[in-house]
Amino acid sequence: MTMTTGIRHLLSVADLSPAEVEAMLRRAAELKVAPAPQVLSGRTVALVFEKPSLRTRVSFDVAIHQLGGHALYLGRDEVGMGVREPVSDTARILSRYVDAIVVRTFAQATLETLARYSSVPVINALSDAEHPCQALADLLTIQEHKGRINGVNVAYIGDGNNCAVSLGIAAASIGAHFSIASPAGYELPDAAVEETRRRGALTGAQVTLTDSPQQAVAGADVVYTDVWTSMGQEAESELRRQAFRGFRVDADLMALAGDGALFMHPLPAHPGEEIAEGMLEHPQSVVFVQAENRLHVQRAILAELFAAEA
Repeated sequence: MTMTTGIRHLLSVADLSPAEVEAMLRRAAELKVAPAPQVLSGRTVALVFEKPSLRTRVSFDVAIHQLGGHALYLGRDEVGMGVREPVSDTARILSRYVDAIVVRTFAQATLETLARYSSVPVINALSDAEHPCQALADLLTIQEHKGRINGVNVAYIGDGNNCAVSLGIAAASIGAHFSIASPAGYELPDAAVEETRRRGALTGAQVTLTDSPQQAVAGADVVYTDVWTSMGQEAESELRRQAFRGFRVDADLMALAGDGALFMHPLPAHPGEEIAEGMLEHPQSVVFVQAENRLHVQRAILAELFAAEA
């Protein structure tokens, strides 16, 4: 994890070594069936959300409670980072009240500034650049249904967004092959491709970039997609709908994947856009298990951050 003055943060999947990714998944699997350790007893965790959320807010709130702690939700209007006061001041103030800060924000730079000035751990609950908690929950889901992750073929269809970045880096970290099909102009960022390939070189994972959904899903063990327009991109909605024509995941595309391929989506979904109607209920869909596994992964992250101090 990222370190600043001895404090551990989780701002990116790349903050975790391949061994740490594996360890986090083992911890999450254990916590899914075992009593939660009370590592947050007497502690308070701030949930600083510039973006609204269902899964992220509820799963973190419940995770903190189950670990014995208290969750304090702070919405955009209550904090006003960078508007009412500098992000650096927000970090220094919150650090004196709480024991960790979970942040769902627009800009990765906001997270980095918080971590730089915070004297308590900062966890990325989503930014424009990455969504590490989602990626770890995705891998836990694959592991549960496939019995392994190493050597599994993951095909991502759509925008090279924050979910794609985190999933690619996390998958390659433990040997899963990663293919992504995106239209021109919406590819995975170069830095993410470089990190994914660097980790793939260490684990034997292959990384494939294409503009053909059919090529990406051929023989895949997992078919993954996300919305075409993320929160904050609403002004681009029509432009994106035009650009992503042909990138919808439906039963016909799933039929090109390997036998028993999983269908995955981080939710919320827009049936009729990135997926066909009924895909969430497709026999091979595991999207609601993904959503549940956010809870278990986030318990693991918090438990690991505070285990040494328990």
